[in-house]
Amino acid sequence: MKELKRILLIEDSANDAELILAALSENHLANEVVVVRDGEEALDYLYRRGLFRLRMEGHPVVVLLDLKLPKIDGLEVLAQLKSDPMMRVIPIVVLTSSREEPDLVRCYELGVNAYVVKPVNYHEFADAIKGVGLFWAMINQPPLGALPSAPHRQQESK
Repeated sequence: MKELKRILLIEDSANDAELILAALSENHLANEVVVVRDGEEALDYLYRRGLFRLRMEGHPVVVLLDLKLPKIDGLEVLAQLKSDPMMRVIPIVVLTSSREEPDLVRCYELGVNAYVVKPVNYHEFADAIKGVGLFWAMINQPPLGALPSAPHRQQESK
């Protein structure tokens, strides 16, 4: 059986987060989904600082990023990650309710890997998440660093 990977979900809406987690779980698309509620938490997680300084080494196989976030918005998170040579390889999928063309254009200018508008209908929403999860967590080959690299490094972070 193929090893399932870690997904980082950056979503401030508890309802949307629940729907996304349910869709991923129903389809067995990840063994771990880390949920953070704002851009600051997301950056802390990815850079292993603050509350996340002791988290397991390795990057998520994909980041699911909402644009409208408290503290640091999704565009700023995207800009910071894609401008950092160590982070830019992490696939980022924007999951947003925004159909605004400037948001779409700006995300692609910053280097987003995919831009998905959240459907309003529950079944369409679940299908969209299933498709995103299936591609990024199962079909796509993750970048180096998406999983802990060596056993001795895992022990260092314990």
